[in-house]
Amino acid sequence: MATRILITGSSGQVGFELQRALALHGELICPPRKDFDLSQPASLQAALDAWQPHIIVNPAAYTAVDKAEDEPVLAQAINADAVAVLAQWAAAHNALLLHYSTDYVFDGSKAGAWCEDDAANPQSVYGRSKWLGEEAIRASGCRHFILRTSWVAGVYGQNFLKTMLRLASSRDHLSVVADQFGAPTPASLLADVAANLVQRAQARAEPPYGTYHVAAQGRTSWHEYASYVIAMAREAGWPLQLAAAPQPIPSSAYPQKARRPANSQLDCSKLMQTFDLQLPHWQQAAKQIFDTLDNLK
Repeated sequence: MATRILITGSSGQVGFELQRALALHGELICPPRKDFDLSQPASLQAALDAWQPHIIVNPAAYTAVDKAEDEPVLAQAINADAVAVLAQWAAAHNALLLHYSTDYVFDGSKAGAWCEDDAANPQSVYGRSKWLGEEAIRASGCRHFILRTSWVAGVYGQNFLKTMLRLASSRDHLSVVADQFGAPTPASLLADVAANLVQRAQARAEPPYGTYHVAAQGRTSWHEYASYVIAMAREAGWPLQLAAAPQPIPSSAYPQKARRPANSQLDCSKLMQTFDLQLPHWQQAAKQIFDTLDNLK
């Protein structure tokens, strides 16, 4: 019998890549939102009972960080309550749950990279809802991988990298926050790591389940990241309107409703050592995304 793999949010940038990465590992179930709406947690049980997935991969989330401050109930439903339903069903049916979480579970105050066992202290509705989702998974007792990541970007969907290219093509001046640090992570990398972990679980090796950090290596700021991407576009001959490099500004000059972590860098050594994996440097990862976009334009 083929392994049935349910992918939530398959139209998102990570979900899109997961369909590619997991295609050889089983029969994919990729329901549209109307058939599996995480904003309606009570409706999920019946669909799960009908599909009987052996593996549930959950990249879907409420990710409108500022809007979540005004919609805490909806953020809680999608990021925590629905995740609890997935976890409880997985525990009852011995299914594997692979769930994506976020650097926003931390408060950003640490000087170095965040480790998996550092204390969570989310500073936003979004961060709190994602943390509650994690806790629901752990409390359920299901076999699980929780993959925390940061600054996701990809060829498909909307993200910071593509926004910077769009703005550089339409504006002659651009200011970017320079005092928030982390590492941009390709959606394709997140999908490939998931496929690696799924394959290990399918081999009945009972890999070390739990929480892991997955992000590109190195450390950068939003400003340095934007400057790097725009420089690549300029070198590739993109018709940019931007006359000069982006202007660095402090986050205080760009007020937002939800508080962002000042330091989002994730220590990924646990994942790399446990599963003997290598993760790319953020510049290499950004170049790979840009090169694909350049070839598609």
